[in-house]
Amino acid sequence: MLAIRMQRTGRKGHAMFRVVVQESRATPTSGKVVAQLGSYDPHTKTAVLDKEKASTFLKNGAQPSERAASLLKSQGVDLPSWVSFNTKKSGVLRNPDKLRKNQPKEEVKAEASADEAAQEAPADEAAAESEAEEKA
Repeated sequence: MLAIRMQRTGRKGHAMFRVVVQESRATPTSGKVVAQLGSYDPHTKTAVLDKEKASTFLKNGAQPSERAASLLKSQGVDLPSWVSFNTKKSGVLRNPDKLRKNQPKEEVKAEASADEAAQEAPADEAAAESEAEEKA
């Protein structure tokens, strides 16, 4: 069975992808490619695809991966009805109260710490004076 998938190229930290048709049992990095349909640059979000080739392979039963299917759809390739997309998962937060935006304002904490520092300073001076008296 043939698969339409994305094959990573490019240097470390700067990925580029080829959209290729491969045997589904081959790994994307094996280099055994039936056809090359185009390329995709995720940094500039530009894609160059041969739409006619892609639609031909889809009509003949090639299975697109999820990413490849969404890329083909965004480029205007007519996908068969049997190609399905997973709906995006809705993120449920376990502890929404721990988010920074739900925390008390920083100004309140800054004022409180300034007050504490002012209270600690006289206490330190008093302790230093009592130590001096004990030595004498």
